[in-house]
Amino acid sequence: MSNMTTDRADEQDLGAAGSQLSTAPKEELSGGLPTMGVIGWARWFWRQLTSMRVALLLLLLLALGAIPGSLIPQTGNDERKVANFRDKHEILAPIYDKLGLFNVYSSVWFSAVYILLFISLIGCIVPRTWQFVGQLRGRPPGAPRRLTRLPAYTTWRTEAEPEQVREAALALLKKKRFRAHVAGDAVAAEKGYLREVGNLLFHVALIVMLIAFAWGQLFKMEGNKLIVEGDGFSNTLTQYDDFKSGTLFSTDELTPFSFNLKAFTGTYEPTGPSRGTPRTFQASLTYAKGAYGKDKPTIVKVNEPLEIDDSKVYLTAHGYAPVVTVRDGKGKVVFSDAVPLLPLDSYVTSSGVVKVYDGYKNAKGVSEQLAFKAFFLPTYTAGSEVSSSFPALINPVLNLEPYYGDLGVNSGIPQSVYQLDKKNMKGFKNSKGKQLRENLRPGETMKLPNGAGSITYEGTKEWANFQITQQPASGWALAGSLVAIFGLAASLFIQRRRVWVRAVKGADGVTVVEMAGLGRSESAKVPEELGDLAGILYEHAAPGAPEPDPEPDPAVPAEGAEK
Repeated sequence: MSNMTTDRADEQDLGAAGSQLSTAPKEELSGGLPTMGVIGWARWFWRQLTSMRVALLLLLLLALGAIPGSLIPQTGNDERKVANFRDKHEILAPIYDKLGLFNVYSSVWFSAVYILLFISLIGCIVPRTWQFVGQLRGRPPGAPRRLTRLPAYTTWRTEAEPEQVREAALALLKKKRFRAHVAGDAVAAEKGYLREVGNLLFHVALIVMLIAFAWGQLFKMEGNKLIVEGDGFSNTLTQYDDFKSGTLFSTDELTPFSFNLKAFTGTYEPTGPSRGTPRTFQASLTYAKGAYGKDKPTIVKVNEPLEIDDSKVYLTAHGYAPVVTVRDGKGKVVFSDAVPLLPLDSYVTSSGVVKVYDGYKNAKGVSEQLAFKAFFLPTYTAGSEVSSSFPALINPVLNLEPYYGDLGVNSGIPQSVYQLDKKNMKGFKNSKGKQLRENLRPGETMKLPNGAGSITYEGTKEWANFQITQQPASGWALAGSLVAIFGLAASLFIQRRRVWVRAVKGADGVTVVEMAGLGRSESAKVPEELGDLAGILYEHAAPGAPEPDPEPDPAVPAEGAEK
């Protein structure tokens, strides 16, 4: 009975010495669900929500929830892709609408997971932080009664006094960056607090990233503008080709600046397996901050944006804009401008429409509208009329297909400048009665039948597409991600451990030294470190004493005695 009592006391003593090696909350093994009404249920729910298991589960759900946001077209990114998806999937589209999959990041279920994860992390971090602060203000616990119960243990005898051994052990442990103090007949030391610091920093960084992400989504803006060489842009809402922003963003917050595209430069690999791959892809700009700022030259490259206060100007795409001049039957110029065409492939085979809305009159003097379907090859090669053979302007050819009639611009229905609605348009016919179509090189002219006019291909300019963004809190998100990485690394690779050194007089008056170590988890590092510490202490402060002679056995006669 006494042995059982001693064992229980030893277990309690070891538990105290091995406690608080982390700030993880203790598991409460309660039987059944709470039976205290609303308050009991609230406490139970709060404990579950702030547990690490639930936080990890919510983080996993958040990651899984982001998958449809990257696979399914989102209304906030490209409404035309969403419309095309609805047309092609008449059964899935209504289901996706009900589930909010076309606008994942603003959906109720994604926001609920996001908010619950935020609350869970805060509820987990705050008590652990206070507990860790309390541990830092306290001292390592004293040595257990029986150090032999610990996983790493060593002992030896020395002729040095116990006080000398403890003083030497205290100095040695402090030199090795342990927090150490003398507790009774032993020295207690602890090391590896950065593990818990890293753990807390990791969770705090997650909160910072969540806040930064939410802030960025609420106050962000993003717009695109296609600019032809020689044209410019002013950062006002009416200048954008398309514009989208967060819920709380105001157009008054647009950074005041402007810029002009002086030239676009693109060079490509001429030969080899990488033929046609861009080598140089940059736009030469002059920009000015504010309404009265001075023009400054700069170059914008892919992934090297122009930064103006809180705004960034990215170069995202480029293409060609043939310069055409359209004349009516009397030779009057009714249109003369560069018309941007959209690339169809990596070799910048392009297509689009030249539209003449006003000023044109046919041979009878009746006002009409003209349209020319355009197909452009930067490098034309005989036998390959359907695509360009190289992305650079080596042998440009512009294929034009003319139409006349009503373009429908007064119908109130929005239409793309790159597509032609031929509902109220008629094609010009050639001498064989077929649709008129011709290839033009720079300087060549297509004459329309019956004195209806002409169109001349003057030359080619290049255009560049710029994305202008304001993404607040992006710096905080980056800092949070970096801190999270370092914090996670610290929590994984740093081990929190404790060491005790006990020195007491033995029964024969010789000092007995015991050293033991304990880590949060089983690791070979604790025994190795304890062995190194014991070796130093043994060599410099507490060298070993000879073992006592064994007591003679009375049943065995001494050497030389008479039998």
